[in-house]
Amino acid sequence: FKEYRAKKKSMRDDGDVELLLLVILAILLPPLAVFLKEGEINIKFWISLILSLLVFLLWPLWLIAVAYALLVVFEVV
Repeated sequence: FKEYRAKKKSMRDDGDVELLLLVILAILLPPLAVFLKEGEINIKFWISLILSLLVFLLWPLWLIAVAYALLVVFEVV
């Protein structure tokens, strides 16, 4: 039984956990999710930041910022 548990632990895929955390961050803080996914401040980060800052002017744009961050996290863009 101990061998089975050790084998199950070693086979755990942390990629799924990382993706889930990035999705949660993309909903709460889109620029942070994009930065963590890309690993640097690049044009995708700035686009996400600008879209997020536009939330203060027009709150429905938050959904656009979240959608863009999710596209970056899932590597569509």
